[in-house]
Amino acid sequence: MTFKLKTLTASMLLAAPLALASFSSMAMDKITLKLAHNLDNSHVVAKALDAMAKEISTASDGKMKLRIYPGGQMGGPRETIELLQNGALDFTKASASEMEPFAPAFSIFSLPYLFKNAKQFDNVIHGPVGEELMQQTKEKGFVSIAAYEAGTRSFYAKKEIKTPADMKGLKIRVVATPTTLKLIELLGASPTPIPFGEVYTALQQGVIDGAENNEPSYVQTRHVEVAKFYSEDQHTAVPDYLVVSTKAWDKLSDEQRQIIMTAAKHSEEYEAKLWNEQVEQSRKDAIAAGAKFVQVDKEAFREALKPLYADFQNDPERSVWLKKIEAVSDQ
Repeated sequence: MTFKLKTLTASMLLAAPLALASFSSMAMDKITLKLAHNLDNSHVVAKALDAMAKEISTASDGKMKLRIYPGGQMGGPRETIELLQNGALDFTKASASEMEPFAPAFSIFSLPYLFKNAKQFDNVIHGPVGEELMQQTKEKGFVSIAAYEAGTRSFYAKKEIKTPADMKGLKIRVVATPTTLKLIELLGASPTPIPFGEVYTALQQGVIDGAENNEPSYVQTRHVEVAKFYSEDQHTAVPDYLVVSTKAWDKLSDEQRQIIMTAAKHSEEYEAKLWNEQVEQSRKDAIAAGAKFVQVDKEAFREALKPLYADFQNDPERSVWLKKIEAVSDQ
């Protein structure tokens, strides 16, 4: 049985919730699928995945169960993706940065100031370019079936950062990809790829001077307590993905796949709503905790990071994705 993502995506967009009632759930085989992620249950993506699991159960009259293992119980994204490849796990959540080692195309999201605005970002990740991108790992044994908002990533540190000159000599924690490592170096700082769970202590003890992430993560990790200055440079917008093992997917019937795809689409919409609410609340919580949001000279950051665009334009594979994204409407 082949992977029919495009066909299912097209039908998914036309499907209404009531259409699920027409499925022959009485004849459906019972199945329990496993999903593992490294998020706390309070995270908006975790909440969206929980809602998806409930919808799958309801739509299948209880014949399909999605058992979720949150909080890194099965390891981080690298480990859970490897479990997908081995057939020991069915679903996981991974960011585009975490997918980059498996498919270079995902490195496009590490390119700073890639999107003109939030609308273009949405048009990319939820449109034809995004669908094509999500298929790039198929030969690795997994593909993505949903994309989630994760806001924009900015630097936060123990001092104000307004221009690239303010970053000179700072040790900044980043996700270790070739693009992000060079990004930090171009800004005059030292990239320090340490595990996410160690960032708080590293900031507290002075092992690193700062990190970069979105506002909800800044607050939920309590990094706000040890790095009071959040500089709104908004250098990248990196989505999260719901990833499925092709081995698991190929074993499902068309009916089972349709139920999952419809629930996944609804989870995208629910997560986007929760995300916007969470960002607003996180900013309030950060200020209440003593944080200062710093306005930066974005043009200076763009200028300093231009060499990254030359790298992408000169790369045969990555230049194709850059052109595709630049051609997507921002309206």
